[in-house]
Amino acid sequence: MGVKERQERDREAVARSILDAARELFVTHGYREVSIRKIAEKIEYSPAAIYSYFPSKDDIFFALAEEGFRLLFSYGASPRPADAADPMDGIRAMFWRYYEFSKEHPEYFALMFLDRSVPRISQNWNRFGFVGEMRHEMVERIQRAIDSGAFPPGTEPNAVFRVLLTSLHGAATMKLCDRLAQGENADVLARITLETALMGLRAGAGITTDLSFECIHTHTDPSTGSASSRAMSTDEEPQS
Repeated sequence: MGVKERQERDREAVARSILDAARELFVTHGYREVSIRKIAEKIEYSPAAIYSYFPSKDDIFFALAEEGFRLLFSYGASPRPADAADPMDGIRAMFWRYYEFSKEHPEYFALMFLDRSVPRISQNWNRFGFVGEMRHEMVERIQRAIDSGAFPPGTEPNAVFRVLLTSLHGAATMKLCDRLAQGENADVLARITLETALMGLRAGAGITTDLSFECIHTHTDPSTGSASSRAMSTDEEPQS
């Protein structure tokens, strides 16, 4: 290994230690209560050294959030929704992944979805355009399930997205915040909540409900290969 490669490896190792320390401190004490100095003290570095890797505390959070979202959208050993023969099985797998993520990576989940003091990722959409892409793809999959007859005609795909996500978010949050009754099984609660939400949507609860929301859709120009991001309602057709 050459000198340059060794230096790059060492730099990556230090950046990793900064992120790991920051994630632990953010989750334990809350984002607002943690300073660059506290992160530096934990890894026995000077604050100036931290700034040579990350310009600000917000940049540390954005790096952690990017890691978290990439972990969320990586299915690992779980079957990908697109592989499911039954559209409803695909929908279940797609949203169950969110609950699994809360169990596999509780610190990321708490930091990304529970701490209200963290910066909004909408401040840095150039970095998080892939999140809007994945969310847009999920809504499109829901629309295909509606078209196949899995939900009643006229069901709003945005309503399905928000209702199912909210149902599993509640179960995940109760588990992480230790709000379950003694002996209560979080997995069973999450599964029943998901199935109950699906039953309501399949009975027509999502037909007249407008839960449209704005996401970022990244468009790649095939002639140049360059990407650009723009805000797009989830009921808007993507640009070709």
